[in-house]
Amino acid sequence: MSTAVIGCLVIAAAVTVLIRQGAGKFTEVISHDFLMFLELLPKILAGCLIGAFVTMLLPREVVARWVGGESGVIGIIIAMLVGICLPGGPFAIYPVTAALVGLGADVGAITAFITAWSLLGFNRALVWELPFMGGDFVFWRVIISIPLPILVGLFARMLANAVASSGEVK
Repeated sequence: MSTAVIGCLVIAAAVTVLIRQGAGKFTEVISHDFLMFLELLPKILAGCLIGAFVTMLLPREVVARWVGGESGVIGIIIAMLVGICLPGGPFAIYPVTAALVGLGADVGAITAFITAWSLLGFNRALVWELPFMGGDFVFWRVIISIPLPILVGLFARMLANAVASSGEVK
């Protein structure tokens, strides 16, 4: 369904550009986007391969035990720590996330993982924030952000359990 919605938005935007700005601008946008697609394709392929290899390298039982639904707060903290440590952009992280879900990680751990990666990523802090913003900024931003992946993971797990139990009551 999301692909259909995005497709409709793309078609609507394309028709709007074609009508408002003409065929020249339309062709320019299409060619630019096609070149960007070709540039991103190897990164997307690499990310998908990483996700596939993660599923082959990590045993399902280990993932379910460490970050599955029965892992408690410790599972959310483990997922948060992994999210902090993993480098890479969304082309690497989201396929790994999908692989972890396929291996039995629960919604709370996955939410903590993604939140920690986006808020507390060590690689980004070291390469970008520290040189540009300085140590004081990075220190306080990290200290303030540390509880957020845990809270978000716990809330996501609680919400998922509530939705699951409401479906069982019927």
